Amino acid sequence: MAEKQNYKMTLSYDGTRYFGWEHQPGNDMTIQGKLESVLSLMTGEQVDVIGAGRTDAGVHARAMVCNALLATDLSELEIQQYLNRYLPDDISVSEVKIAAERFHARYKAIGKTYRYSLWYAESGVVPVFERKYIWCLKEEPDVSAMREAAEHLQGEHDFRSFCGNPHMKKSTVRNVDTIRIETNGHAIRIYYHGSGFLQNQVRIMTGTLLEAGYHRITPEQIDDILEAKDRKMAGPTAPALGLCLMKVDY
Repeated sequence: MAEKQNYKMTLSYDGTRYFGWEHQPGNDMTIQGKLESVLSLMTGEQVDVIGAGRTDAGVHARAMVCNALLATDLSELEIQQYLNRYLPDDISVSEVKIAAERFHARYKAIGKTYRYSLWYAESGVVPVFERKYIWCLKEEPDVSAMREAAEHLQGEHDFRSFCGNPHMKKSTVRNVDTIRIETNGHAIRIYYHGSGFLQNQVRIMTGTLLEAGYHRITPEQIDDILEAKDRKMAGPTAPALGLCLMKVDY
């Protein structure tokens, strides 16, 4: 029997149907669960998959990275082909590579890029073919105010006010080094890069930037929200469908 080797896998998925990344007992509709099921079938033994992060229910990914110890005689390409043959159509593995023994998709990650996609149109017209991947707004926000507010979120801060887990006991200090807001017609795309993010952090930051975009808060009030360390002070949590994990840095 082949010795176990550590494999690094990169995959993309449409998270619409799934209850997030993390395996849940009794629930086979998770990304991690689907991967573990197919890899266990391939190797004939239980396989545990380690992901670079835990995307929430309904969140998408273009380049999630994970790793697993596999005992198989199949080549990297054959493993990739097997996965793409038996995984659902809304999960696709773009790369399989043998990794260093100590490679760990989560602990070795040094940065992540997320993108949040927004769309506005006074006419109410929705881009039909993108509707599952964008948050449709009823009115146009002031993007310049959003950009100004984003400057206050950049850097190393205690983001407890932007954490969706009220029982978080570990440190809520994170470094968000870049927030970039791009526009193209009716589309607004917000790119976030940081060393790591708290539960719902990107979605709460997006909801808060929109509060500034609609002039419900001033950009300067972001400092007060950070200082408060109180989730109630920040804006609403943006819907999951607009969020996509774009890249993991190692």
